[in-house]
Amino acid sequence: MTNDQPGRAEVLRRASELVPTLRKFSTWNEENRRVHDEAVAALTDAGIFRLRTPTRYGGYECDTRTLVDVAATLARGDGSTAWTASVYWIPTWMASHFPDHVQDQVFASPDARICGTLSPSAMAAPAEGGIVVNGKWGFITGALHSRWQVVIAVLVAPEAEPMPVIALVPTADLHIIDDWHTSGLKGTGSVSTVAQDVFVPQDRFLPLGAVLQGQGASQANAASGIYQVPLLPVASASSVGVALGLAKAAMDVFTQRLDDRKITYTDYASQREAPITHLQLAEAAMLIDEAEFHAHRLAGTVDRKAAERAEWTMPERVLARADMGAAVRRSQEAVEVLANASGGSSIYLDNPMQRIRRDIQALSMHALMHPDTNAELYGRLLSGLGPNTLYV
Repeated sequence: MTNDQPGRAEVLRRASELVPTLRKFSTWNEENRRVHDEAVAALTDAGIFRLRTPTRYGGYECDTRTLVDVAATLARGDGSTAWTASVYWIPTWMASHFPDHVQDQVFASPDARICGTLSPSAMAAPAEGGIVVNGKWGFITGALHSRWQVVIAVLVAPEAEPMPVIALVPTADLHIIDDWHTSGLKGTGSVSTVAQDVFVPQDRFLPLGAVLQGQGASQANAASGIYQVPLLPVASASSVGVALGLAKAAMDVFTQRLDDRKITYTDYASQREAPITHLQLAEAAMLIDEAEFHAHRLAGTVDRKAAERAEWTMPERVLARADMGAAVRRSQEAVEVLANASGGSSIYLDNPMQRIRRDIQALSMHALMHPDTNAELYGRLLSGLGPNTLYV
């Protein structure tokens, strides 16, 4: 199955048109700790879930720069919805490494929603025709709207070294633990899932190490450069746009209130007139520009390497993580400047600034996105040391 491919401008136009809808449901998402079904339907109609689906299934196989900018656009409407959409793109890419007949099942709909994780927090044991998986995974964004989950487990077999594997499991085979009670990104529905003696057939699991390197079992996707890129640069670029979009959302909220808001206990009838406001806006705008530079450099590297189908060097891999961390740091700093300048009224729940601030704090604490973790990794490389992680 193929379809006419929308260009970058068309995909971004569709994302932009979704912003009012996403804003409409943002409070409901927080109160109910999941993305509203109507918002999911709107994303589906706009083709947002097709951006990393193979073209032969009706997907778009978008370039990475488009992913960054779509995520940033969606985040101007609602951070939780944007995060959920961006997370779906990553397991979709991972699923595209499985044998083609497995993909035929997973991508029976071009709008297939696949949740997942990179944490090997489960165990697997050999069984006739496959493996049996037991364990629990946390932070499974979008599980409530997914039909499949990418899971990671450590396969322990007699007379063999333990081996992390990546597997595709129907979400119907898993138990959902409704434990997503958080201070930020509350609307993502990032619940925990549990496998109890779940059988996974041989063709639905792969060595994690191969997928980390962008090496899979798909023959049909072998000609597409984007599926040959290592996992971590792909994942980094898929998520970083949300941080950038949250910073831009904070700028939107702040500037819209300038005329109507005075500075309490001063003679300024409009915040727009105060020199401190000029300094704050300039600082935030420059921080957002810096965040966008790092996000786009990361995306550009992924797209260039995909087009060249070239091996990634270790400096390139580490710089991808560093760019993500820097974009998150600058975005969070911009939000802090604008939130601190928004006054006491910004803590009311009907003011989006308080939600934006909480959302970007939650995002920045993600283990793979934490600015300090990524800066340390880059610093190790600059010091002549190797990375102290497999996730590069």
